[in-house]
Amino acid sequence: DYENACKLPTKLVAELTRAGTRGLTAWKQARAESRFEIFRPHLETILELNRRKAMCLNDGKGGEIYDALLDEFEPGARAAQLATLFAELRAGLLPVLDAVRGAAESPDAALWRGAFASADQDRLGRTVLKAMGYDFAAGRLDVSTHPFTPGFNPGDVRITTRYDEGDLKVGLYANMHEGGHALYEMGLPAERDGEPAGAAVSLGIHESQSRLWENQVGRSRPFLAWLQGKLAEVWPDSFGGIDARALYGAANVAAPSLIRIEADELTYNLHIILRMEIERALVAGTIEVDDLPALWREKVREYLDLEVPTDREGVLQDIHWSLGIFGYFPTYALGNLYAAQIFVGARRQLPDLDAQMAAGELGGLLGWLRANVHGPGSLYPADELCVRVTGAPLTTEPFLDHVRAKFGDVYGVAI
Repeated sequence: DYENACKLPTKLVAELTRAGTRGLTAWKQARAESRFEIFRPHLETILELNRRKAMCLNDGKGGEIYDALLDEFEPGARAAQLATLFAELRAGLLPVLDAVRGAAESPDAALWRGAFASADQDRLGRTVLKAMGYDFAAGRLDVSTHPFTPGFNPGDVRITTRYDEGDLKVGLYANMHEGGHALYEMGLPAERDGEPAGAAVSLGIHESQSRLWENQVGRSRPFLAWLQGKLAEVWPDSFGGIDARALYGAANVAAPSLIRIEADELTYNLHIILRMEIERALVAGTIEVDDLPALWREKVREYLDLEVPTDREGVLQDIHWSLGIFGYFPTYALGNLYAAQIFVGARRQLPDLDAQMAAGELGGLLGWLRANVHGPGSLYPADELCVRVTGAPLTTEPFLDHVRAKFGDVYGVAI
């Protein structure tokens, strides 16, 4: 980090900061009006400054300059390797998506919809977070427009969430996702607080913890069997007579969406793959900023079989590029892959994990994660940590096996 900071000229850092401030303002207006042309000149400036930044950071290392931007968020990651990994992921996902689309029946997502007061949702959220092991003596839960988790040190990690009073699933899984981030921060080695070794190792590993709790635990059949009882305590009229299997199906509906943050577990990674392909080409100069709206529509049509009606729902939906953040998107997909592979490792060493989840007893899983993932902090690079925890380098198979089994079960199709 020190060496990289020293490679960046002060003037360039100032220009990047200024361009990001102006770019964010322009992006907000462009998104509100769904007019990419408002943001286009700002993005061109931000992109050129990031190319200069990447060349400074690359400093003769070889490879492509996009690697230097990736390295800020996922140290050691290389675009060529990720492209191969993501190509395998996409090839594995599309048959699952085709099978789901061809299923005779779909689960009823409406089970999660109704009238749910925010105060009641907050009670449920605190119950779930306590079961996960979140320490309210070292944190708090509040509401914000977009959920996030600031961690100041292992003894002060706070969560924000959002509630939709018409859709219970929004707040529940926001709490579990942010709770996963918080548990990682709380589990970092307190004796190394303030040292580089005491920090999170990468955004991919950080995201693996939020996705593991949200998806591998929160959308699993055993956990939802336990949760059904808690839901019935708060909303007996809505959930008292609900079958746990129906709840499991409703939590795992797969339907391609235009918006990344609304995407389901099956299609989410397709959103990330298309973003990495686009920004990698932008940084390399093989496409131009003017190409983006049409290229975005083309890739959404190819990957998700959807038509993008406006730029607001297309190239303007994410805030990242307006802030000058390139190389961040791939960490979301890496988080999903790490989560699946880490959970397989947990199952191997915790053979009664399903029974524990069905009883709402999640301390065994948290203890295993604390010992194997959280406790090492940044002592090992992410790829080495993965091998130490799971016994193998990161691959797509655990995640693909996970979605094949889950969505084959939910939709009653052979995959």
